[in-house]
Amino acid sequence: MRPIAKLLWRVLALVFLALGVLGVVLPILPTVPFLLAAAWAGSRGWPALEQWLLEHPRYGVYIRQWRQGGAVPRRAKWAATVMMAFSAAVLLFTPAPTAVKVGVPLVMAIVAIWLWKRPEP
Repeated sequence: MRPIAKLLWRVLALVFLALGVLGVVLPILPTVPFLLAAAWAGSRGWPALEQWLLEHPRYGVYIRQWRQGGAVPRRAKWAATVMMAFSAAVLLFTPAPTAVKVGVPLVMAIVAIWLWKRPEP
């Protein structure tokens, strides 16, 4: 792999990792999806980071379950669905354009349907 490509994969992995760390303390930002993306980017340019994420005592199990079969725990499905519903409700009370007030909840509903179709570990 060329050094510039390796560097770009590492930067991408760090960006996703930073967003995942922020998600630990910010309830509106998901943690695990960003860690999944960090492991993915790490697998292309930073194998040591990928391995560290896979072996992480708290989040490693979710990354391994996702990789083995796209599995999402039921608790995570409920948490995501509740947060999306809450976000859609709050959006209704903002001065956002009507297209946004309709389009964003529609996209979230599609994501929720997709999420609930994922297997559970």
